[in-house]
Amino acid sequence: MASESSEPRRTLTATAVKVLVAGGFGVGKTTMVGSVSEVAPLRTEEVITTASEGVDDLAGVEQKTTTTVALDFGRITINPELILYLFGTPGQDRFWFMWDELAEGALGAVVLADTRRLESCFAAVDFFERRGLPFVVGVNCFDGAYRYGTEEVRAALDLSQEVPLLLCDARERDSTKQVLTILMEHVMDRNDLAAAHPGH
Repeated sequence: MASESSEPRRTLTATAVKVLVAGGFGVGKTTMVGSVSEVAPLRTEEVITTASEGVDDLAGVEQKTTTTVALDFGRITINPELILYLFGTPGQDRFWFMWDELAEGALGAVVLADTRRLESCFAAVDFFERRGLPFVVGVNCFDGAYRYGTEEVRAALDLSQEVPLLLCDARERDSTKQVLTILMEHVMDRNDLAAAHPGH
C-alpha cells in the first residue's frame, strides 16, 4: 500500500495578466522589461542606421544606437497567483499602428516618461485615456537629468489625480517591480469602484 503524504495536495492556478509598457522613443521601455523579467526577454531591437535620419527624432537621445522595431516581451511572477506578461511597445511614431493590437486584452499599462523630453509620452497618455485602460506613469530618472517633483510632472502632463505617478529607475528590478505593483493596485481599485457603482 502506497504511503500518503501528510501534506495536503495544493493546486495553484496562476492568473496570467497582460501589461503594456509604453512611452516615447528612447525612454527606457526595453530596459524596464529586461530589468524585471524572469525569462530572457524577447527583444526586437535593430541598429539605428542612416535610413532613420529625418524619420526618428533622436533629440535628447543622441547616444542611442538601437531601436525597438516590434515589441519587447518579458514575464514576472508577482505572487503564486499572479503572473504578469509584459509587452513593451515601440516608441517611434511610425510604429504606433501596432498599439491597438498590443493593447488588446491588456489589463493595464505603464507609461514611462523622461523629463528631458516629456512631450514624448503625451501620445501614450492620450492613447490609454481614450481606451479607458488603467495606467500609471513612471518617471524614469536618468543620470544627470534634473529631478522634477511628481506634482510638477503631473501638472505638465495635465494628469488626473486618480492616475498614480511615481519616480523610478527602469534599470533597477525593485524599482520596476514597485511600479508594476502600484499598477496592479490601481487596476484593483478601479475594478472595486466599478463594482460598487455599476453603470457609471
